[in-house]
Amino acid sequence: MKSGTGKYERLLERCAGIDPVLTAVAHPCDKSALAGAIEARDLGLIRPILVGPAGRIEEIAKAARLDLSGIEIVDAAHSHTAAAKAVALVREGRAGLLMKGSLHSDELLGAVVARETGLRTGRRLSHAFVMDIPTYHKPLVVTDAAINIAPTLEDKVDICQNAIDLVIALGLEKPKVAILAAVETVNPKMPSTIDAAALCKMADRRQITGGILDGPLAFDNAISIEAAETKGIQSPVAGDPDILLVPDLEAGNMLAKQLTFLANADSAGLVLGARVPIVLTSRADSVRSRIASCAVAVLAACARREKFSGVVAHA
Repeated sequence: MKSGTGKYERLLERCAGIDPVLTAVAHPCDKSALAGAIEARDLGLIRPILVGPAGRIEEIAKAARLDLSGIEIVDAAHSHTAAAKAVALVREGRAGLLMKGSLHSDELLGAVVARETGLRTGRRLSHAFVMDIPTYHKPLVVTDAAINIAPTLEDKVDICQNAIDLVIALGLEKPKVAILAAVETVNPKMPSTIDAAALCKMADRRQITGGILDGPLAFDNAISIEAAETKGIQSPVAGDPDILLVPDLEAGNMLAKQLTFLANADSAGLVLGARVPIVLTSRADSVRSRIASCAVAVLAACARREKFSGVVAHA
């Protein structure tokens, strides 16, 4: 794994001492997906259970010289069957993480949200990009840029809480959330600014917990303290956010890809709000990004397990 800026490497260091997490890998039927799971195993992050056509997986491993020794393979003839079987492994308690292989994201998430057999919780599912941006001083979460197309205020509450819980799992006590809009003032003609103001007041009333929220903030005011001060904005978040909460999927997706292709950022991808964290990578992701996604998922799963154990202990 390349050295990068060190932000992802520090996440890997936090995983030291955590036992590898049993991970159901759905349909790892290309070299990139299979190699990502194997490398994560070799780094001690996960213990993969490969779910897909056994013969094809073995052929890919042989051609790519990947070592499958000691890895369980659950045979599934087709990608939709692999998605269902991988989700079932989580429901049965045999896996603590779910990882996307080479199937389409919608196919995996369809199995996740299935009412009777999926992994739903009381939270709405959301996606978080954990980005390592060379020009920014710490990891930055962009959410939601992959699942919720036009989230309502109620949806944004869960999207925000999911991201806060994730950043806390990564080791930060009080994440700072910048709620983005095109402007930094509340404008009744711009619903994103109304949502931002409402989310901040909901945090004041502890309907959202664990973070410091401010918004609406335009992107420049969120990232640059100088830009905020020029506009007379006094904010505990400006210049130092841990999370950028975007108004909708289109804005978030474009922002994340601009950071990747114009600012040379790496991005780890995770789906939150299900029974377990879900590693959602793209075929275009670098090996470094895939490994970082696994590291983030392991930390999130560990935090969830500790929280659940604490609830049970005090019950």
